[in-house]
Amino acid sequence: MTSINPPPRPWPAVLLLLLGIAGCAALWVLVSMATAGVASWMAVVAALDAALLLRMAQVRPGAGRALWGVLATAACIAVSLWLVVGGLLGRMFGLTPWEAATKLGAYHAWALVQTSHSAVDAAWLAAGLVIAAVLSR
Repeated sequence: MTSINPPPRPWPAVLLLLLGIAGCAALWVLVSMATAGVASWMAVVAALDAALLLRMAQVRPGAGRALWGVLATAACIAVSLWLVVGGLLGRMFGLTPWEAATKLGAYHAWALVQTSHSAVDAAWLAAGLVIAAVLSR
């Protein structure tokens, strides 16, 4: 008996990645608020999560899956950075991270990201993207 490969199903994979991005970003914000820092090392956790979710969704291996892993990791990094700097700023005003993030403009968020992150943090973020590309393919 021969096995038949199922046709690719992109929607479950996309939904799974969106849930993974939201969950990983929430975890990143929790860790960041607990440590009162930016926790850039969580980018590696986001990369591992994206690679695992793509494999669980049975996305075919190759450059396409690697691209999806990098995009999911980049999205998690962007959402997390926005919420973390909003949360760190909002803490001073008695706001929750999501309340502060809705009041935060793009220019102000970028300025806060630049001032709150060092070269080591940038290296962690870049390492997360590289790890996502390698493990997702």
